[in-house]
Amino acid sequence: MSSTTIVIIVVFSVVFLLILWVAFIYNALVRGRNHCDEAWSGIDTELKRRYDLIPNLVSTVKGYAAHERETMERVTQARNTAVDSHGSPASQARDENVLVDSLKRLLAVVESYPDLKASQNFLKLQQELVNTEDRIQRARRFYNGNVRDYNNRVQVIPSALIARPFGFKEREFFEIESAVERAAPAVKM
Repeated sequence: MSSTTIVIIVVFSVVFLLILWVAFIYNALVRGRNHCDEAWSGIDTELKRRYDLIPNLVSTVKGYAAHERETMERVTQARNTAVDSHGSPASQARDENVLVDSLKRLLAVVESYPDLKASQNFLKLQQELVNTEDRIQRARRFYNGNVRDYNNRVQVIPSALIARPFGFKEREFFEIESAVERAAPAVKM
């Protein structure tokens, strides 16, 4: 084998390994982006579940607290805004937090109506809201974990050298509050 042949083999080997390395990192970035998209769809599903629950909650409260119309209108308006929000996670989080605040106000109004608090229908809806909020928070944590992993790939070297030229952008985290507060259990000794 001549020295020219060896040089050509070495050059082709290095080029082949470089192409393989770029493909490996590119594929990892694509998988990370797809995981973020999949996790976001989980959040979207749980938010829709909450949106479907809110009209039932509002109509149940209306039956007992008809003169609390402003609070119920605020919840309905916030729900409609959140349903129509399809922007970035940050803009969606803003709309969701307005909805959460209005739901908290509605639940505070409920405290003034003992008959409503004792209503089986309301208790069932309230429990469903608690379950939905738990599911939203789980989906949010799952999404944010995927975003963290993806952003790390986009930001750290050597994958950042591939991410920028191929148009991989960092993702936003999704931060919202829970509409229901859970009190710590009281422990008596």
